[in-house]
Amino acid sequence: MRKLKEIRSWIKGYQNVKTHIDDLLVLFDFFKDGEAEEDDVVQQYEKSLEAIESLELRNMLRKEEDKLGAVIKIAAGAGGTEAQDWAEMLYRMYVRWCERKGYKSEITNWLNGDEAGIKTVTIQIEGEMAFGYLKSENGVHRLVRVSPFNAQGKRMTSFTSVFVVPLVDDSIEIAINQAELTWDTFRSSGAGGQNVNKVETGVRLRYNYRDPDNGETREIVIENTESRSQFGNKDNALRLLKSQLYEIELEKRRAAQAKIEAGKKKIEWGSQIRSYVFDDRRVKDHRTNYQTSDVQGVMDGDLDAFIKAYLMEFGGDD
Repeated sequence: MRKLKEIRSWIKGYQNVKTHIDDLLVLFDFFKDGEAEEDDVVQQYEKSLEAIESLELRNMLRKEEDKLGAVIKIAAGAGGTEAQDWAEMLYRMYVRWCERKGYKSEITNWLNGDEAGIKTVTIQIEGEMAFGYLKSENGVHRLVRVSPFNAQGKRMTSFTSVFVVPLVDDSIEIAINQAELTWDTFRSSGAGGQNVNKVETGVRLRYNYRDPDNGETREIVIENTESRSQFGNKDNALRLLKSQLYEIELEKRRAAQAKIEAGKKKIEWGSQIRSYVFDDRRVKDHRTNYQTSDVQGVMDGDLDAFIKAYLMEFGGDD
């Protein structure tokens, strides 16, 4: 059924483009005969172009993982309260983006800042192509503004890291070595409801991942406080672990592809990807050079132009 739905969506997209172009050709013939206005032809041309670009953008999301949901982890960088406030602003931005797309977003872990903002938050996003779109957000986001937390009113720079991994579903099989898995429980805190902080509903999963290629071992730690039930939190923590293990495999595939295509331009996932300069009313993506002066719109979740610019330039390479 999933495959059938995907094929139907491609057919629907093609038919939509064909209809727009057919209407444009008919309208152009009417215009040549003096039976249609130039503005009508221009409007139909713009609609046709938008339909083609929409289908072309979808073609940039053809990898197996692109169609999955996503997990976003936002972590404040150095800078104390200013960076933690920036992390919460980015959290709000992505939640607003999800609302615009009709995606379901859910907090699975939340750690408050010392005075304001947040130190870290993990958001689980359910929606078709969520990872395909949000993979463009992976990296370091830089804020430049006059800080409300600085008594001298100085311009300050803050950094926050955004990590995006695919949210695996039942169609993806991930093997977990139970012998390398341990659990801790703790009382939840933060925005979790009235009862979650009275009992140990929060869970902390520790997994020793052994790389089958080089034998190196690293510890993966996942905390989940989403549910009022410890069992529910354990189930979701395992799902988040599978998502991270899946991302590790995807990283290996990307590295192998990069060796094959060494001459192509590469994206360094850990580098600074975007700057938000509030005073100059400018948000610029350093990978595509796309920028906008609508800072408020971006912070309210209007990210589609940045996502589109990234996918159209790098979607076929990553």
